[in-house]
Amino acid sequence: MEIGLINKLKVNRGTDNGLYLIDDEENEVLLPNAYVTKDMKEGSEIEVFVYKDSEDRIVCTTQRPKMLLEQFALLEVKAVSQYGVFMDWGLPKDLMVPYAEQVREMHEGEKHVVFLTLDEETERLIGSCKINDFLYFEDIKLEPGQEVDLMLFEVSDKGVYCIVDELYRGLIFHSDIHRKLRVGDQLKGFVKQIREDGKVDIVLDPIGYKASVDPHSQIILDKLKEANGSLPFNDKSDPEIINQEFGISKKAFKRAIGNLYKQKLIRIEEEGVVLIKN
Repeated sequence: MEIGLINKLKVNRGTDNGLYLIDDEENEVLLPNAYVTKDMKEGSEIEVFVYKDSEDRIVCTTQRPKMLLEQFALLEVKAVSQYGVFMDWGLPKDLMVPYAEQVREMHEGEKHVVFLTLDEETERLIGSCKINDFLYFEDIKLEPGQEVDLMLFEVSDKGVYCIVDELYRGLIFHSDIHRKLRVGDQLKGFVKQIREDGKVDIVLDPIGYKASVDPHSQIILDKLKEANGSLPFNDKSDPEIINQEFGISKKAFKRAIGNLYKQKLIRIEEEGVVLIKN
């Protein structure tokens, strides 16, 4: 059972307070009555989000928060307390960002990009605004000209800092910005260059003619050739299976097959993907 993630659990037994669900190792967690529906019966499988309540008990909910463990999201400050600020992340219990995890003073009504992490001492989910602490500056698996996903998180004198593919820190220089941008915006961009310190320069428009096949797409093409031109995977496949087969995230897989489809190198079918032989 994983705190901060969506878990698929089975209904084990009912109580006055709700249903107890179990995982494959028979660990139990309470689903409170507020989230119980008539179709939930003993043995039913339910997808729930697992977290700790205000009394440090592990509980679950069928509601979906705005982010999962080790993800970033733009959240609004709902309240300020002596312990930190509380952010609206889509659940009845607000997400706390302790003062130690803030980079500047935060006020009610403001919106900030937050990373969801697990406090090692309490095993409670907390938010952090120290974005750089959760990004990688080594072994950058990007290529100049590659299209990437961006989330903007800070404006500086140099430009706008962004999270690149949820992994790296990028910078869009003011001289390369020709439209209005705001912190929290999610958009596409292109890698201009990768610096020796692991920072990535980003532009919002393609640099000349983009290389036809990026590294993730090449992995899929190689696998297709090994499998005589067809693979039983598509954008509905299980993320864990995708990672096992290709060594990449499902998000990267979907982007890669989308690129290959646009370049008319593959067909996407209900059963999987098929190589188009020229």
